[in-house]
Amino acid sequence: MTQHTKEEKLAAFGRLLDVLDELRVKCPWDRKQTNESLRPNTIEETYELCEAIIKCDNEAIKKELGDVLLHVVFYSKIGEEQGLYDVADVCNALCDKLIFRHPHVFGDVSVDGSRQVEQNWEQIKLKEKGGNKTVLAGVPGGLPALVKAYRVQEKACNVGFDWESREQVWDKVREELNELITEVERGDSDNMEAEMGDFIFSIVNAARLYKINPDNALERTNQKFIRRFNYVEQAALNQGKNLKEMTLAEMDALWNEAKTKGL
Repeated sequence: MTQHTKEEKLAAFGRLLDVLDELRVKCPWDRKQTNESLRPNTIEETYELCEAIIKCDNEAIKKELGDVLLHVVFYSKIGEEQGLYDVADVCNALCDKLIFRHPHVFGDVSVDGSRQVEQNWEQIKLKEKGGNKTVLAGVPGGLPALVKAYRVQEKACNVGFDWESREQVWDKVREELNELITEVERGDSDNMEAEMGDFIFSIVNAARLYKINPDNALERTNQKFIRRFNYVEQAALNQGKNLKEMTLAEMDALWNEAKTKGL
């Protein structure tokens, strides 16, 4: 990797601004984009970046970071055209926020480790002008449910609403599992859904307490299942068989083959 100077990095960012300015004028597709039309693409690009990170594919990470950065600059350009804000306003607002939320770096506050930084962060956000008025207000409503559960638990923890010891969470997990089983036996679909939610929430809580990101953990299992199932499907085709025509025992045998191959 080429080591770039600060000046070269700034020049590269300026080049991006120039390229987007020209695209906005000369390209029919770029010219017609709005915040609303870009939004679905932004979500897609963010997920593609996340996938590259999970795969530890550095070339893909570099590419996807560029795509996400383009969207940040694009929204800033649209704001500039509307006389609302430009990319300098976006960068300055971010710098101001980072400085304000890091008094242990830019001020005279002392902290004892990253845990205290997280706790101070939540308290500072409540004090910000135009900031969150409640502890959980900063959790976006549109987050996927699993990610949202993790974030609300993190924020509650940062103001002291947490177990005294992490081992206590397993009693809660068992309690929620038993309640779920009870409702499954009763067959009430609405209560089953409610208790399933409580059970999953308790599992997310356990993951948080043991410093496991549940979304990463679940995606890791998703990818493992996909690899093994793809092996089963291909192995079946190699045998001239269709999965729908195979018995569960036959598919299990191929699944175990996939496991022994480290898939």
